[in-house]
Amino acid sequence: MLFGLCAVAGVIVVLTLVDVVYQLASNGSEAINRFGLGFLIHTAWKPGFNTEGAGALIYGTAFSSLIALVLAAPLGIAIGLYLSMMAPRRVRAVVGPLVEMLAAVPSIIYGFWGLVVLVPFVDHLEPGLHSALGFIPLFGQPTTTGISLLSAGIVLAVMVLPIISALSRDLFLTVPRELKEGAEALGATRWEVIRGIVLPSTASGVGAAVVLGLGRALGEAIAVSFVIGDVSAIHGSVFQPASTAAERIANQFQGPVNALHLSAMFYVGLVLVAIGMLTSIAARMIAGRFDVQRTIGTIY
Repeated sequence: MLFGLCAVAGVIVVLTLVDVVYQLASNGSEAINRFGLGFLIHTAWKPGFNTEGAGALIYGTAFSSLIALVLAAPLGIAIGLYLSMMAPRRVRAVVGPLVEMLAAVPSIIYGFWGLVVLVPFVDHLEPGLHSALGFIPLFGQPTTTGISLLSAGIVLAVMVLPIISALSRDLFLTVPRELKEGAEALGATRWEVIRGIVLPSTASGVGAAVVLGLGRALGEAIAVSFVIGDVSAIHGSVFQPASTAAERIANQFQGPVNALHLSAMFYVGLVLVAIGMLTSIAARMIAGRFDVQRTIGTIY
């Protein structure tokens, strides 16, 4: 009975995914036939002139998500380590649920917070970063609004942080106590236990947690739309406005200029699903590699 229910659930998931891909491809067929694969590299988005390209949207999606991971992954793993191995029981009981509650905050609230609090802060932060690191193209000439890729990346980092930290904490708690105590008995410091026992034994799971956070960042639309600027352009600087695939769909889907414009947004959605699938496959390959390396290390 249980096997049958699990099998049915798995089949439903597969069928749902197939139907999602079919609907996106079917409704986006006009744009697919007209633009082909060139749609992925062209940056112009001018629905009134029947010219659409997803290049700038893919760039904005990838860049903002990368900023989010660079900020959130180390901090989330550090929070997980603190809550699982260092924090007193009373602190753990208070801080843990508070971090997890961040995941329950609606996206639009993050958008409001980003617009009201974060954007003015970034507006004051950008000149200092440019003054200190302006020789790096990544920190080019700042804008005067604070609405930029950097703001979008920070908002996404806050949104994915509870996912990474909560999953990492649970993974670190699964490490057998005997292994940690045995290492300490042999003279290992707490950091050596973390570096030599805890992190290697949970590397695949932590990698999966980070990729799960990446999936949330890739598909976020509402919060990003408040702070990124909705500009179809590719800039090397994080201080410039941009746009993401999900944000563009959310902003323009309700009022398409023509049928080709609507079809192009379905095509963008299909590209976004493909990016998500490729990310998931890459995560499984990385996790499998960690598992193989850990097994070889155990044998030898």
